Amino acid sequence: MQIAQHTVVTMTYTLTNDKGEILDQADASHPFAYLHGASNIIAGLEKQLTGKQANDSMTVTVPPAEAYGEYDERMTQKVPRAMFQGIPEEQIVAGAEFHAQTAAGNQVIRISAVDNDSVTIDANHPLAGVPLTFDLTILEVRPATAEEIDHGHAHGAHGHHHH
Repeated sequence: MQIAQHTVVTMTYTLTNDKGEILDQADASHPFAYLHGASNIIAGLEKQLTGKQANDSMTVTVPPAEAYGEYDERMTQKVPRAMFQGIPEEQIVAGAEFHAQTAAGNQVIRISAVDNDSVTIDANHPLAGVPLTFDLTILEVRPATAEEIDHGHAHGAHGHHHH
């Protein structure tokens, strides 16, 4: 069966960035399943998987525009350090992440730089601007159930839980 709209695809993969660092992986004991055509995965990967079938292996590199977007300088902002009042000193470091309520809803804001009286925050996705390479093997392709199509995601072998 070929991967198409309303199929559930189960696969293993290793995801690396442009430096070859492993960002994420799913192996045969914990494979990754998604509902094709429901935007469960990044657009560039979904596009490349269309028409493939079980036992196909491939390496796909997805450009940032089809993954988490280009890096947008306008999403960074220098704010007074006083805004982080009440947060322990050791948590105010470059690379630290905070959940913040913004105009766009709950967002993860990352600190990208800190100096004596200001903190630079960055609301870009951590993988914005990063080309992603998936080294993957498709294990199974099956028709989605009506319930899966209705819910917009794959349910997997053990039923599913909404978090």
